[in-house]
Order: sequence, then structure tokens, then C-alpha cells
Amino acid sequence: MSHPEVGERLASIKHVVLVLSGKGGVGKSSCTVQLALSLASQGHKVGVLDIDLCGPSIPRMLGLEGRQIHQASAGWVPVYADSSKRLSCMSIGFLVDKNTSVVWRGPKKNAMIKQFLADVYWGDLDYLLVDTPPGTSDEHLAAVEYLQEWQPAGAIVVTTPQAVALADVKKEINFCHKVGLPVLGVIENMSGFVCPHCSECTNVFSTGGGEGLAKHYDIPFLGRAPIDPNLVMLLEQEDKTVVPNVNDPSAEKEHTLSIVDTYQRCELSKVFASIATYLDQHLTEK
Repeated sequence: MSHPEVGERLASIKHVVLVLSGKGGVGKSSCTVQLALSLASQGHKVGVLDIDLCGPSIPRMLGLEGRQIHQASAGWVPVYADSSKRLSCMSIGFLVDKNTSVVWRGPKKNAMIKQFLADVYWGDLDYLLVDTPPGTSDEHLAAVEYLQEWQPAGAIVVTTPQAVALADVKKEINFCHKVGLPVLGVIENMSGFVCPHCSECTNVFSTGGGEGLAKHYDIPFLGRAPIDPNLVMLLEQEDKTVVPNVNDPSAEKEHTLSIVDTYQRCELSKVFASIATYLDQHLTEK
């Protein structure tokens, strides 16, 4: 079935990338945010579409909670995370109270996702990152159905190293193969904890599982992302312009212009800068 209204919106977007994981709690949304921040810091215009309708977390992570969506003649205007408008976001979290549960069956979820894809006026974007809920259910099928005709760039799959997560992520890769969605690579998240005081890395959830999974399916391994306490502090704090410092929380606070700049002060930004560079080079060459 053709969805020309979706195609009209996607015409001004160079690359659509879905971020998937068969397992909940692996840090998929935080990976989406970090990839968006890294791409934006490299000069790209990036949009983040949060289709986790029952548990939207992107607005909180980007410091946009409580913001309102505006209706313009061209459609819904996304919420911007920085003054230069390099990074924009759309989420159900802007449409309902943060304490209100979204109790919807499949058809209503599908209609909401279609409305996001057809009615949001993103403008010209280099990347639209679609943050999905865990699993392979209604939201994933709806997104793929509405996007497939317009050939999305593919999916990035997020996992943690332990076997219990890998078992579900294998199903997500199988889902991608079944619906013809290219897998751009695997990120092994929470791969160790780096102590902010001594810099020693402890493999809390083991390590290497994501890389082994990528080798098994012959897909690119994009990198390991350890747990970074400064990133946790940044995503949790309300003021995203404050540079996090877990070593000395009482120290004089240092400020930046936006979350895009603040994130560059986190050690984990180096990992995702490499992933963003690889992704851009790979998709540019296609």
C-alpha cells in the first residue's frame, strides 16, 4: 500500500535510520540520543522521532520535557534542542502529561506513527533517527510499512553483552531480515564500567557478546560503549548546559551553549563520534 503523504515528508530527509533492540533496558534510547548529538556536533541536521508510545524518554534525555508542539501551516513543528536548530525532536511525550499512561491497542498506535511520519514538518534533514520500543510488534511493523516504499537507510541494533540480551536481539535481527530492512551495525552498550576516579574498567555485564553477534551474522560491529557516570548525570539533570562532573559535584559549575556542546565533554562522546563518522561515510558511499 502506498503512503504518498509520508513520501512528501521524507523527500527532504537524506537518511532515515531506525534504532532497534529486541530487549528492553539495553540503553537503546540513550544510544539514539548520543548518536544524534554526535551527528549534530559534526555539522549535520538531525531529527529524532520517538515512537516508543508507551514509554517515551527522549524528551527527558534532551531536556525538552514540558515543551509544546506548535501547529504551522506546513504541519507539526518539532521541538528543537539547540538554538542553531541542528537537533530536533518529536515524541508522544509532548502530547500527553508525563504521568499519563498511554493505553492504546495496535490500530491507534499505527495511526499515531503514521501521523508523526506524515504531519511533522522536519524541513531539510541529513538524518532522521527513529527510536523504537523493544520487541518486534505493532510499532515496528507500522514504521517499516510506512517507510519501506521510500527505502530507509537501515537499522542500528543495540545490545548489552550478556547472553539474556543477545537471545532477544537475535530475534530483532531476524525481524530486519524478514521485512527487508538492512542492518547497518551492532552497538554493544554497557560494555564495562569505567571508574571515574581510577579509570579502571570493570566488565559488569561481561564483554564481547555484541561483537560476537555481529560476526555471527556478518554485519558491522560499530563499537563498545561502557557505562559513563558523567553521561548518566547529563541525561538526568534538568539543565543540559551544565558540564557534569561526578568526581567533584560541588565544584564550580561550567556551562556550554547547548546539550550538543555539553555532550562533547563526556568521554563516551568519542565512541559515538566514531560511530557517527562511520555511519556517514557508509551511507554517503551507497
